[in-house]
Amino acid sequence: MDPHSSAQDVHRCELCETAILHSYCDFCHVNLCKPCVVDHISDGYDKHKIVPFKERRSTLIYPKCVTHSRKNCDLQCKNCNDIFVCSSCTASETHKGHIFVEVSEVYTTKKNAIADEANKIENLISPTYEEIALDLENQLASLNGGYEKLTTAMSKQGEQWHREIDIVVNKMKTEINEIKVKHRDILQKHLDEIKQIQTLIKQTLLAIEELKKSTEVSPTIEYSSKIREFSKLPPKVKITLPTFIPKPLDHQKLYNLFGQITPLSTATEENVLSLNQPNTSVKTLLDEPELVATIQTGYKKVFNIYLNEDCVWTFGSTKDIKCFNIKGELLHTVSNKSEQGPNDIAVDRDGNLLFSDGKSGTVNKVNNGQTEELIRLQGWKPSKLCVTSNGDLLVTMYSGDKTQSKVVRYLGSTKKQTIQFDDEGKPLYSGNSSFKYITENRNHDICVADNEARALVVVNEDGKLRWRYIGHPSVTKNKPFKPCGITTDSQSRILTTDGDNHCIHILDQNGQFLRYIDNCNLEYPSGLCVDNNNNLFVSEYLNSNVKKIKFLR
Repeated sequence: MDPHSSAQDVHRCELCETAILHSYCDFCHVNLCKPCVVDHISDGYDKHKIVPFKERRSTLIYPKCVTHSRKNCDLQCKNCNDIFVCSSCTASETHKGHIFVEVSEVYTTKKNAIADEANKIENLISPTYEEIALDLENQLASLNGGYEKLTTAMSKQGEQWHREIDIVVNKMKTEINEIKVKHRDILQKHLDEIKQIQTLIKQTLLAIEELKKSTEVSPTIEYSSKIREFSKLPPKVKITLPTFIPKPLDHQKLYNLFGQITPLSTATEENVLSLNQPNTSVKTLLDEPELVATIQTGYKKVFNIYLNEDCVWTFGSTKDIKCFNIKGELLHTVSNKSEQGPNDIAVDRDGNLLFSDGKSGTVNKVNNGQTEELIRLQGWKPSKLCVTSNGDLLVTMYSGDKTQSKVVRYLGSTKKQTIQFDDEGKPLYSGNSSFKYITENRNHDICVADNEARALVVVNEDGKLRWRYIGHPSVTKNKPFKPCGITTDSQSRILTTDGDNHCIHILDQNGQFLRYIDNCNLEYPSGLCVDNNNNLFVSEYLNSNVKKIKFLR
């Protein structure tokens, strides 16, 4: 069979082109069979290196010298722009006094640099682009949902306006009916008076007819004329119908009153990737959390805290709500005129203080020092508050008989969502306690610390149950897990206080226990908050302190 025209499934010798190869010249880079090895090295050239075929290419393939054809260039001339030269070139007048470097050293350095580059591209740059792409894909995937929420909010506003307009129209119709009744009564009164006079006229005419026929003298002479009396006509009643004067529609004013659509805000941030340092965007937990500062609140007992920029809002055993700076200095006090202290506090996106009042069943807003009612509940009592990332207000509440609990989402004073039961119709939360602290995670999960149920209950944005956490087995934490305060950090970890065990539990966003914080002399920790720098603020229930703790690297 002609080896040149047949399909070959094995490698052939490059000299004879027929025999199956056996060896390889690692200098000339030629495939050889056994017989051809002798012919290949018989040219007297001493650089040949014959190795088994499987061990081929163990030496570098140097470029051929253009001046000395039998020489390989194993050097570079630094004075001549790093051109390749052979050993013979170095002795020539052209390169006299020049500096040379070994090509093998340059090759090795470059090879390592390429390997390092491949490692950075594979392990740092490529994953970063994958994260960026995933983030953009997630934004695209949630785009319709986000705009549907906007149009739904507009529709609800429209429905509310229609209801209000119907109320106004019905009220005006009622007013018209009341005016009509008055109008009818006036006319009827005058009609009755006229008919009474008409009756007297008829009676008078009958009496005159009798007198005209009568021949009796006395009745005729004694008759008194009625002309003067009947000539005094009653006043003519003239009543003008009420009119409806519609106000002209100012479409622009109506548009402005209905609401406002903020313009699309597009911004680009410099996205710098450091190739010389590891990616530190993921904040890891410190092995030993550090107590940074302690704030004395002045309460006998402090219940919960709320952070807003550099302000630490607190409330406790009195009706007053206090605001401290991060140095622990009292900035101001908000006097609560309710019969009792607030059930919880929060701060909305405009910086206004919110507080719930269980006694009156209201959620109130403090705006420029004035307290105004935001929400009033019927049959339910508000408990804990959370302002979400999109400005909604989450309120935990319990029924007046303390048999039911639920979470309600509000936009302003408008109810948007109620979360109370799971897919099987079973209550998500215990009903006999007002201690249900609430927070929103960065993935929009709604996390509730249900103290009475001794569990964390986490649902997604749509109110579907994701998981429950009932504590972590520990030989040192021997009292029942009863969570109270709850918050989340920048990595979507969830932190909750465990007062009776004087510690804080840290979980990942899927409910997996990560560790305790129990080394900062915590005494009955209650409320929790994390600031923008991932510092943890903890209120201590009995000793009225607020402690600042560093727990992330």
